Amino acid sequence: MHHSSIPTIAIGAIFCLVLPACQNRRESNEHHEHHTIVVTNPLVRDVVITQPYVCQIRSRRHIEVRPLQEGYLEKIELKEGQAVKEGDVLFRILPTLYKKRMEAEQAKAEVAQIKFEQAKQLARKNVVSQVDPQLAEAEYNEAKARALQAEAEVDFTVIRAKFDGIVDRLFMQEGSFVDKKDVLTTLSDNEVMWVYFNVPEVRYLEYRDHEKTHDVSKLTLADSKIELNLADGRKFSQPGKNSLTVEGDVNFETGNFKLRADFPNPDRMLRNGQTGTLHVHREIRQAIVIPQRATFEILDKMYVRVIGEDKVVHQRAITIAHELEDKFVVSAGLDPKDQIILEGVKLVKEGEHVEHYEFEKAETAMAHQKFHAE
Repeated sequence: MHHSSIPTIAIGAIFCLVLPACQNRRESNEHHEHHTIVVTNPLVRDVVITQPYVCQIRSRRHIEVRPLQEGYLEKIELKEGQAVKEGDVLFRILPTLYKKRMEAEQAKAEVAQIKFEQAKQLARKNVVSQVDPQLAEAEYNEAKARALQAEAEVDFTVIRAKFDGIVDRLFMQEGSFVDKKDVLTTLSDNEVMWVYFNVPEVRYLEYRDHEKTHDVSKLTLADSKIELNLADGRKFSQPGKNSLTVEGDVNFETGNFKLRADFPNPDRMLRNGQTGTLHVHREIRQAIVIPQRATFEILDKMYVRVIGEDKVVHQRAITIAHELEDKFVVSAGLDPKDQIILEGVKLVKEGEHVEHYEFEKAETAMAHQKFHAE
């Protein structure tokens, strides 16, 4: 009895050891069968790439209004924030001293003119030398120039708008003594606004590759649309021009180019100093697009798994040109005919033979992608 029990215990122990292994193998096979490998092709289609940039909004013309003469500010002919036309009177400086100086210079000019006429008459009678009329004429011209200068100084006491625009706050009040260093207000021409934004050098070169003009100061972006979103997220009603002005220098600290887009501002909604976000929407024709879910990353490089004609899995490095919501635009590494693994990327390895898998059309695969890369 004692010897007959030994085989029974050994067999039971072996059964207990083998059963979990068999069970794990069966579960593994069931797990592999449950996760079907799905394959698709890259999709070739036109896509719109949107690049957002933080921007600063500036008036086409924005100047400081300063007096050309010193004196007491006699009259302010405007209100803060008022729209003005070219030639409108903005400020008046007390002109009393300048008017008196003008009258004195005009009187001197009249005296010089009389002397000049007298010298000419005496020269005709040979009473004086022929040089005397010339000297008298020079003195008359000098006196006349001084009189004109004094007249201009009187005109300068009236400060007018140099162009149509909107004035800012008033920095001086009536009765204040002002000189040429004082800023009275600022005047902005807001008919067209200049929107400045910084572009990385790589993106600038990409834009340059697609531009159609030979003017190095301009980028004419084919098939593009430029939009402006204000600080509250609201979209500005007017589109930007399809050309960007490029500044001559690059910022060596950041490696950025400063570009400028122009926006019409018919309702004068935009003001100098505002901020916003500029969106450059550019269409790329016949781009190769794949779902982000089909990719994986190793050491900062992106890869996909491709099933070749021999049904062997190959790991393929790709270059991502642009990232969309759940898709990648690929610039190198893939052909439209390649079969890439969409589902089950982690279930297969390099060089593995895959006999059974499901194929899904690229259009169908792209329509259901709302997931990011694994």
